[in-house]
Amino acid sequence: MSDDRPESLGKYQVVEEIDRGSMGTVYLGHDPYIDRPVAIKVAHAEQLADDESGDRYRKMFFNEAHTAGRLTHPNIIGIYDAGVDEESCYIVMEYIKGGQTLKPYTKADALLPIEKVVEIVFKCAKALDYAHKQGVIHRDIKPTNILVTEDMDVKIGDFSIAHITKMDSTETMPMGLVGSPRYMSPEQIQEDIITNQTDIFSLGIVMYELLTGKHPFAADNFSRLVQKILNEEPPEISEFRSDVSDALVGIVKKAMAKDCANRYAMGLDLASDLSRAFDALLDEPQENITEQEQFAAVKQLDFFQGFPDAEVWEIVRAGKWQDYRDGEEIIIEGELDDSFYIIVHGEVAVRKNAKDLRTLLAGDCFGEMGYLAKTKRTATIVAYGDTSILKVNSTVISQVSLNCQVRFLKVFLRTLIHRLSVTTEKVSQEI
Repeated sequence: MSDDRPESLGKYQVVEEIDRGSMGTVYLGHDPYIDRPVAIKVAHAEQLADDESGDRYRKMFFNEAHTAGRLTHPNIIGIYDAGVDEESCYIVMEYIKGGQTLKPYTKADALLPIEKVVEIVFKCAKALDYAHKQGVIHRDIKPTNILVTEDMDVKIGDFSIAHITKMDSTETMPMGLVGSPRYMSPEQIQEDIITNQTDIFSLGIVMYELLTGKHPFAADNFSRLVQKILNEEPPEISEFRSDVSDALVGIVKKAMAKDCANRYAMGLDLASDLSRAFDALLDEPQENITEQEQFAAVKQLDFFQGFPDAEVWEIVRAGKWQDYRDGEEIIIEGELDDSFYIIVHGEVAVRKNAKDLRTLLAGDCFGEMGYLAKTKRTATIVAYGDTSILKVNSTVISQVSLNCQVRFLKVFLRTLIHRLSVTTEKVSQEI
């Protein structure tokens, strides 16, 4: 890498060059006011000096700062600051230590485990759903614009050609041919009206690549690529690997449906199906209990008193029934997830630092804060004897009827308030 890095940019100290690409150079920087590392993307000086490209690059830098700066999400690279003028353009971003793009994992000899692919795409779908609801359409979702951290978390970046809708996330408008052709939706190729579904199509292509190591519309020239995206279905995933479930194959096909009417409408819809598919990947065959028996067991719990049968059915089908043997860990301290757990049969121990704090019985709940705020688990939960749990994921529950959501939330909040009051009383007694 070249050694022509500046000593500083604005208030930020420049430490070293990280990467160099067509859009500019990325440096590791330091914010002396907050005392944190930052990533600084700087436009190439020759691009800014060029009469033809200078204005375009300034607009792209400003657009990225303006659009991504509106977004605060754990799976979107944060934008902290920007400097855009005649002399220089730079964006100050969240620094992702050890971060690398998904590109290496689209190679046939370096594929990730299927469950990891599902987790990555799930997080991307949730992040895009959030962005869309803020009125931001990315328009350039591809492996090189998605980073994975050292612990394989996900960060979407590069909002340089993103579009901010004027009213809400459902607004549509013709945008012209912008984006990376290999990852464009049919409506982008045709320079037609785009919506949130444009990003979903592109994410479907990314998922196809991560599962197969192949591009679904591989072509040796732009004209042939266009023909394939518009008129041809990609090769079946089973042609490349046999261990991808029919459910996942169906999800990829729906994400890449050429007709928007057959494609996922929102990122949350895609995320919900991925959540169910992920659970299915981890499931052991259930031989002893039917869905009707699950309903009967859940219906009698205090938590669901006042729920109409139809809404109990919704929760049972949206949730996941899990059986545990004595001593099995249900959740582990330090884990990060957004699930809420209801004990249907048996009992569990709440354990912290290898010490049992209390016992929870059938009808009791745990995991409220993780469900509400997606925080790290503060304790480990272990089954006492054979135990059955109904696990409710926040993404999936958002797909049940509105009346059911409202009723579930009321009981959930009442349960949380009771838990907090008990904890407060206990703490006050110990003081």
